[in-house]
Amino acid sequence: MSIIRDPAGAEYGRMKIQWVQDFMPALSVIRKRFAASRPFTGMKITMSIHLEAKTAYLALCLKEGGAEVHCTGCNPLSTQDDVAAGLASLGVNVYAWHGATPAEYTQHLTAALSCHPDLLIDDGGDLLEILCGPHPELADRLIGGCEETTTGVHRLRVRAKARALPFPMMNVNDAKCKHYYDNKYGTGQSVWDAIMHTTNLLVAGKTVVVAGYGYCGRGIAMRAKGMGANVIVTEIDPIKALEATMDGCRVMPMAEAAPQGDLFITATGCRDVITKEHMLLMKDNAFLANAGHFNVEVNPEDLARLAVRVYPRRAEITGYELADGRTLNLLAEGRLVNLASGNGHPAEIMDTSFAIQSLSLEYLAREGRQLRPALYEVPEAIDAEVSRIKLEGQGFKIDALTPAQEAYLSGWEV
Repeated sequence: MSIIRDPAGAEYGRMKIQWVQDFMPALSVIRKRFAASRPFTGMKITMSIHLEAKTAYLALCLKEGGAEVHCTGCNPLSTQDDVAAGLASLGVNVYAWHGATPAEYTQHLTAALSCHPDLLIDDGGDLLEILCGPHPELADRLIGGCEETTTGVHRLRVRAKARALPFPMMNVNDAKCKHYYDNKYGTGQSVWDAIMHTTNLLVAGKTVVVAGYGYCGRGIAMRAKGMGANVIVTEIDPIKALEATMDGCRVMPMAEAAPQGDLFITATGCRDVITKEHMLLMKDNAFLANAGHFNVEVNPEDLARLAVRVYPRRAEITGYELADGRTLNLLAEGRLVNLASGNGHPAEIMDTSFAIQSLSLEYLAREGRQLRPALYEVPEAIDAEVSRIKLEGQGFKIDALTPAQEAYLSGWEV
């Protein structure tokens, strides 16, 4: 039985799911294949991903493949209630609503796992924390799972190194068809979509500070420069910092960037990237936004302790007035801004990411019982297949090597 806020929104939710379906050709090809082959017959799949229209279409594809699907969110502010209702009306078990309290959020995650799944999709590692913590009994049938995002993969690597990973997990985030496009182009566009819609302010001419120059940070910085912003990058990795300079960004520590920035965007996957020492240096009306998975990159406790007044300024913008009269503006409570204040990545981007998820789950359904508990990379054949399907779906063709070219590349003779 689903746990949703408002079943009355189902019709509009179904409309949103249909909209994205029309722009996800790769996943649609896989859905047709799943409908014929039914690779998940008799299996239960639990999903914890940002619960919006693209995720809903992924759930329907897995259902088409024979699975009993149980779906919940992975962030209290990214669930769209109309989509949750629409998905529930289409036969998927849904446990989520927008603005869940911490207790409700945990309840929803646990409810989604209460089916004792055979397979799972995690985004950020919250399902894993429950299965390795308070409810290991819910993993008694688990073959394995897939992890969607950088933060979750980091947590998996730590567990695997400590031999504390009890089942096989696939590193979907680092598949080429995921992080090359999703993290860079998806995050780059969706973060700015959300910020511009939420603030209704100009980007051109502003100084934007991007914390972290991984694929997400690269995408955010690239789009900021394209809209006329002056971009500063903060990093701890000298190689990534050097790359940022080659891309035309200034590089400096956060303490030096703090008094210069008009808008700060964190994308590191780490905590305490912006703290009290930085906040005390910032301009009046500086904006703070987070594009990392958890709301720990901009330290919320430091901001609250500094404030003499906390007040709403616009939807998803909270003002923190400091003792000297300056105000700092926090977007989306410091949560993942592109989903808490926006609609997430474009459908065309999530098409490749969720195609990787679908085929990785199919691989686990077929091979997972022979795998020992560990973190596995997505097989290159899956990456290549998704690339081919995506190109064909967009109407593109590429060249192929001739036999003479293959012979030339396989030898050392000129």
